[in-house]
Amino acid sequence: MKNIFRLFFGLIILYLFVSYPLKAEVSNKTLSILVNANDPESVKIARYYQKVRLIPDANVIFLKFKHNVGSLTVAEFNKIKIQIKEKTKENIQAYVLAWRKPWKVDCMSITSAISLGYSTQYCAKGCKLTKQHKYFNSRSRAPYTDYKIRPAMMLSATSVENVKKLIDRGKAADFSRPLGAAYLLSTSNKARNVRSVYYPAIKEKFDNLLNVELIKADAIMHKNDVMFYFTGLKKVRWVDKNKFMPGAVADHLTSTGGHLFKAQQMSVLKWIDAGVTGTYGTVVEPCNFVQKFSNPGILMKKYLTGETLLESYWKSVQMPGQGVFVGEPLSSPYKGCNLFENKRGVFQYFENKRKNFVERKSGNCNLMILNKGKGN
Repeated sequence: MKNIFRLFFGLIILYLFVSYPLKAEVSNKTLSILVNANDPESVKIARYYQKVRLIPDANVIFLKFKHNVGSLTVAEFNKIKIQIKEKTKENIQAYVLAWRKPWKVDCMSITSAISLGYSTQYCAKGCKLTKQHKYFNSRSRAPYTDYKIRPAMMLSATSVENVKKLIDRGKAADFSRPLGAAYLLSTSNKARNVRSVYYPAIKEKFDNLLNVELIKADAIMHKNDVMFYFTGLKKVRWVDKNKFMPGAVADHLTSTGGHLFKAQQMSVLKWIDAGVTGTYGTVVEPCNFVQKFSNPGILMKKYLTGETLLESYWKSVQMPGQGVFVGEPLSSPYKGCNLFENKRGVFQYFENKRKNFVERKSGNCNLMILNKGKGN
């Protein structure tokens, strides 16, 4: 009997002290900050982000490369890639780039080059499709574990102070479950309006969760509840005349919105400075293939079901080689929410049990629908 008791007690002790691996999903534990040690601004951004998001010291990777330039050569990038490979731990699922420049590597964006590796297959001379990535529209919550891809997002704005504001917005968005609106604009620019074919289906599927407005106009203004804003123009007017909710997403389909500074077309940083938490734009001429830009329906579905901004944005772009992702990667306004598609093809929320204090304070995802109904 004593031997049985000792065996049982020993098993309990073993259970208590066994070291289980961390859950392999994109979080502050599996996100690595890439820092350019040669750039004082990069170090400031990294330290601030680490403090706000409680990133472990072991997840901060210091690199050394040329800064204050818009683009790197392939040779320069390959040296950086070697540094990253040597210093990245196996459990890391994604990267955040703590610098405002550079945003481009030859014909690829810096975020895609770091995530996918530099390859001319992700580029195109002339109007041609490029290589797809396996992470597109997937259910995976662990991109490196499942696909050997570590998606990256860039912390950039027109100033370091605005980057800090971006980081604060991303953190403030978590669990907030805002009852915002989605504005899907059909503009007068036919070549840049190609995503409008998606809009009627998006309204039908998501209008039960938040207000989805299909608008025929080149821009909107004086909107106080912007959660999603998708359009297509060289330059968008009145961006700063709207109020963006924490965690908000916006982008405009155009050729070089990802040319972050001194661009001839509107830089995506204009969205960031106006209060958006995530955006995307191409760094070289992609032509108007919808596969090279965000699919609003996929992005909204992933984001509304509780995935992070980084996961949602990356999964929405089928051919991201030429586009740069900018924003606060861990932002997750609808964290803990679960969607299901009913028999009519309309998305609804499961009524979840609220598991912790933060969720109880934020309320149930299903309450969003009830509150929406009261406002109609």
